[in-house]
Amino acid sequence: MLDWPEREHYTAEDLIEILRILRDPETGCPWDKVQTHQSIRKNFLEETYEALEALDADDPAMLREELGDVLMQVAFHAVMEEERGRFDFEQVCREVCEKLVFRHPNIFASSAAENAGINSWDALKNKEKGRRTLADELGTVPATLPALMYAQKLQKRAAGHGLGAVDQECAAAALRAAEQNWDAAAPEDAAARAGELLFAAVNAIRLAGVDAEEALTFASKRSCDNSCGIRARPSTLAARPPKSELPRRRPNSKPSVSTMPDTSRPLRAAFSRTKPASERRRPFASIRP
Repeated sequence: MLDWPEREHYTAEDLIEILRILRDPETGCPWDKVQTHQSIRKNFLEETYEALEALDADDPAMLREELGDVLMQVAFHAVMEEERGRFDFEQVCREVCEKLVFRHPNIFASSAAENAGINSWDALKNKEKGRRTLADELGTVPATLPALMYAQKLQKRAAGHGLGAVDQECAAAALRAAEQNWDAAAPEDAAARAGELLFAAVNAIRLAGVDAEEALTFASKRSCDNSCGIRARPSTLAARPPKSELPRRRPNSKPSVSTMPDTSRPLRAAFSRTKPASERRRPFASIRP
């Protein structure tokens, strides 16, 4: 049993050290020390959505807790890589700091000298990542993104090369054509025509300056509230008890490895801002008070 001293202030280095202790092959936590990138992959996604839930609730205490959980996920994966000798948490911090300086030539003199004549954020990203062609740009959009977000990013990058609808009028015409195809679709073609209709709708929404993913999420929440006869109020978003009041529970076995993200999570988060404590899966209770 390790005697961990109480501290007035904790740092990122303390978090890393705690995770190293939990991951120790001999004396570490039986659950934490056997986890892999894939076994806790879905946890990363879940914690991210819970942070977004806290943002929507505008609840500072909830947001502080959820940002800590996201940070823990980052640190957990960095410690796994440190164990394999590939990189560590300090290198993660260094790379993101260097990236921020590089992408702001309007602020930092060193970046201005290196990127003279390049003022576009996207152009800076392309230079940094060595992307030169449309295939380079489209191929680096993460396929694990939610479908609407994935489509919108693909369309934005293609538009930078002059492909697709160039304005709202063209996008609206494409959407009407897709709708007609959907109306006339045979049963065996329904899925393909539905995809085309959604893709055209996302493009029209993008050119109107609206984020399709957020628009559908909040429309779903409004629909749920209306169906239940509930007027949406900011206070209803913050009705979830803090995690410190929830039962400390650890799964009996290693979580299954998922090859795809839990895409139903955004709608679950939108439909239900409060969840019974018994339904909340908290696999990292061992490092919380």
